[in-house]
Amino acid sequence: MSAAATPWGKEIATETVGGVPFRMYTDRPRRVEQVLGFARRWGARPHLIQGDRVLSFQDLHRGALAKASQLAELGIQRGDRIFILGWNSPEWVVNFWACFLVGAVPVLANAWWSEVEVSNGLALLQPAMTLADDRCAPRVPQGARKGPWAIDSKWWNGDEAAAEVDSTRLEEDTALIIFTSGTSGQPKAVVLSHRALLARLQMTLHITRKLPHQIDEAARDVTLITGPLFHVGGMQTLMRAVVVGDTLVLSEGRYDPAEVLASIERNKVNRWNAVPTMVSRLLDHPDVPRRDLSSLKSISIGGAPVHAELMQRIRTQLPSVSPRIPTGYGLTENGGQATAAAGSEAIEELGSTGKPLPCVEIRFLPHDGLPDGEILLRSPTQMSGFFGLNESPIDADGWLHTGDLGKLDEKGNLWITGRCKDMIIRGGENIAPAAIERALLNIPGVTETVVFGVPHRDLGEEVMAAVVTDTDITPQQLQDQLRGQIASFAVPSRWKIQREPLATNHTGKVDKAAISAQLRAELQNEG
Repeated sequence: MSAAATPWGKEIATETVGGVPFRMYTDRPRRVEQVLGFARRWGARPHLIQGDRVLSFQDLHRGALAKASQLAELGIQRGDRIFILGWNSPEWVVNFWACFLVGAVPVLANAWWSEVEVSNGLALLQPAMTLADDRCAPRVPQGARKGPWAIDSKWWNGDEAAAEVDSTRLEEDTALIIFTSGTSGQPKAVVLSHRALLARLQMTLHITRKLPHQIDEAARDVTLITGPLFHVGGMQTLMRAVVVGDTLVLSEGRYDPAEVLASIERNKVNRWNAVPTMVSRLLDHPDVPRRDLSSLKSISIGGAPVHAELMQRIRTQLPSVSPRIPTGYGLTENGGQATAAAGSEAIEELGSTGKPLPCVEIRFLPHDGLPDGEILLRSPTQMSGFFGLNESPIDADGWLHTGDLGKLDEKGNLWITGRCKDMIIRGGENIAPAAIERALLNIPGVTETVVFGVPHRDLGEEVMAAVVTDTDITPQQLQDQLRGQIASFAVPSRWKIQREPLATNHTGKVDKAAISAQLRAELQNEG
């Protein structure tokens, strides 16, 4: 069935899969490769931009078909796993789609991994082939079977129809394997089915009124991607762009605010997907007033809560950007986003992550007597499991135990209040670091913070905060401003105040695990 003929409806009914009831669209596509068919609709329209390179939708479609034929000739068969290890690039995107066309399962490896981590990933997944770009290839062990990153020129001149693979895969079959970020431990390989990927895509199209029959063919967004495509958010943006005809501007490697500013100006970017730390650091850059950023109309923020000071800075320094900042909540094990706040709700409910997406069910599990419970999710988007592991955070009734604490307000918006395993226990009192972080970020001049527990001989733990500020505020002044906002026992007694930005991981999020480990070690050395 072609993409144009594939039904993409809004009606939802309950269907039972493996004995578990899920809310699902009654009219839906069944295989991911059907999505690529939309590239024909957009033809010569620019799809991918990186530096001076431009790839049209037509180029993408021809390239993916050509690469699929090349992979088939190299012996790749349906169900084979292909390890993709590379930075954001047009070749990465072509390889991604080619895997689906040939019937293979793309494994999206983390380009930041060390040689040891790459070897561990290969040992776990045992792929039939590894596709690595020039920067990552040296980290692939000698024994691994390596395929071509780029497309051999002879395949560009082949017959498109002959190159297209007729897949008979089912929607419950494995479509893709992607890794958790691993900031709190060893990354795990998350298995996602065709059903999971397509349900997530259809929900996004539904809530943004971009289902195929709703699309204005004259409209086009130019979206800047500063996060890696090998993470779930980047991958989902990639799939959505093919359906709606958007142009994606790809950044490469570690986040660079100067490069982002130049790219927005040069490519007339009107949408930017980012995490709060990226936005904050862009606004800190001295080039902001010198660049023409008037094309930028929307910043979609995820990965962490958006605080009031950041919102005010966006309004002041980027006046062309709508004050209605879309945000949401999700995790890789759920196949990505589970809630979304958009339009006026994003402003009225600053700090919330919005309402559950159409097919997502949410409930709360009481946790250690705390007022807020652990967030449980049930959705057709959730993972099939962890590859190579028997453990799963999904219970027998299909509920995914997220490990996050939260609550719903009277309007149905989800608020994240902490982590189950991130609690500080001070003198028998449970303290949620997220609540302290929110309070700190409401103090003028505080731009970044992380809060965690450190050992205390008498209390068991005490509260420590690392704070970034451009002012001369003292620990005592911070404590004074916190009192009245949070319980007195939750006010930090240990402080690290600095002007330099906090360390981040490869997704651009503040690396809480690394920061807390370093500061705990410093305290221990001090005796």
